[in-house]
This record gives sequence, C-alpha cells and structure tokens, in this order.
Amino acid sequence: MDKLQLISKIIKHLEKELKNAILAANNARDAAVNDESVAETQYDTIAIEAGYLAQGQSKRVDEFETAIKAFHILKTQKHVIDEFETDTPINVGHLVQLEKDQAKTHWFFIAAFAGGFVTQLEQHKITVITPKSPIGQALVGKYQDDEIKVNLGSMVLEDVIFSVL
Repeated sequence: MDKLQLISKIIKHLEKELKNAILAANNARDAAVNDESVAETQYDTIAIEAGYLAQGQSKRVDEFETAIKAFHILKTQKHVIDEFETDTPINVGHLVQLEKDQAKTHWFFIAAFAGGFVTQLEQHKITVITPKSPIGQALVGKYQDDEIKVNLGSMVLEDVIFSVL
C-alpha cells in the first residue's frame, strides 16, 4: 500500500477543513466587531460571545495548519518511505492491521493528527488514529504478532497485530 498516497489524501482533507475553519473564523471575527453586536444593555453579550467564538475558530485554524505541516514532514520520514522491518516497534507513520480486520481489509494509520478520518486506498478501508486514542495506545511500541487488549467503553477488544507496513 502506498503510504505517501495516503498521506496526500489526509493532507487534502485537512486543507479542505482548514479552508472551512478560516471562513468560520472570519465570519465570527466579523460578527464580533459588527455595529449590530454592540451591547445595548449590561446583559447584552452578543459581541463577547462572538469574540470567544472567533478566538476558538482561530485556534482551529492554527491546529489545522500545524497538522498539515506535520504530515508534510511525515512524508519525508525514512520509516514511512521504506519497507517495515519486523524488529521495529509500531509508531507514528505505520499502517497496522489487526487479525480480526483481515477479511474486512481494514487498516489503522497512526498519525499525530487527523484522528477519526476514514478513507479508502487500494480497496482498503483506512482509519487514522492518534497515539492518544485507546487503540493507538495499545499499538504504539508493540510489534507485529503481539497481542493487544483495549478497553472500548464497556467492551474489551482482544486481538493480534497481523500486519504492519
């Protein structure tokens, strides 16, 4: 599977989200300084609320920009470009398939950002997870053929790391 193509798809998704976040931040900023937002009474908080919203949207813009930069850097990392070696612990940049996901051709891509993004690549379903997610915590530092146990709410997932790329 072509990890560079996968990373490019993730970057494209993040760039789309960045555009939406910039638009939302600009709209919130405009609402905060609009003449109609001026408080008419001491209880009128429209401008204050719009200001907080603008601040939050601006933070989202920064987060998307950071994520995009991180994925561009990840594309240059040796362990992303080269073949996976079985004596290497699983980390950011690796694609991992659990034994129970073989038939569904489902893979997890471990990345520092974009957790929850799902895409298709070469007939495979790929879910991006972060090292902070429950499954990410269970996988990072493990090796191919290791067993994992993950608490997912009231369920417990027990599986074996089948393949790593």
